[in-house]
Amino acid sequence: MSAGSMPKGFVYLHDVDPSIQQDMRYAGSNNFTRRPVPGYDAAECVLVREAADALKAAQAELEPLGLSLKVYDCYRPTQAVAAFVEWSKEPDDPIAKLEHYPDLPKSALFPEYIATRSSHSRGATVDVTIAPLGSSPEASAGEDGVPCTSAQPSDNSLDMGTGFDCFDPKANTDSPDLTPEQQRNRKLLVDIMSRHGFKNYPKEIWHYTFEPEPHPDTYFDFPIRQRPADDTP
Repeated sequence: MSAGSMPKGFVYLHDVDPSIQQDMRYAGSNNFTRRPVPGYDAAECVLVREAADALKAAQAELEPLGLSLKVYDCYRPTQAVAAFVEWSKEPDDPIAKLEHYPDLPKSALFPEYIATRSSHSRGATVDVTIAPLGSSPEASAGEDGVPCTSAQPSDNSLDMGTGFDCFDPKANTDSPDLTPEQQRNRKLLVDIMSRHGFKNYPKEIWHYTFEPEPHPDTYFDFPIRQRPADDTP
């Protein structure tokens, strides 16, 4: 579907549940391309209403535990997916490689880790983790060149064994290369998301699709724009 305004049935997650943390990586340079990605004109999570409502229900289950969902990516315009494909043709950036695919060649990323047609473009897929309630959703500055497979998370998320967009077998949901704490954190995320209608993509612990999808065969390309300001004083 061509670019344009946000279609009916899509919502800003902030309008459904502002307590869910947002760290929208592709709207800035803290991602594997190391630059803002086309189509992300604002750092906003946009989803179909059904998926956003399901995240709100999952958040309500986490809050009594002192925890919060944190989203890295939601709806993804098809122009962003095309930009990822073009990025794959560029020479390796040594820092990006070390941070996001330390043990794989770029050629191995498609389609195992980066799809040429992404379920995110259908509006019901979200990249998500868990963080302490009330903590800052922003990634720490850290040091360039720290592998995503390192022991400590580079942001405020619970330790899942890898960072976000870590293109590595260790990011597989059932990876055996995990500590007991990392296994517990992953199980908590998978269990809560599955209870609220989300199916995990087994190669990425952070990747979930709400089912049944409202638009299973439609790939949207409207840009993500800034959420309108609240009218209330």
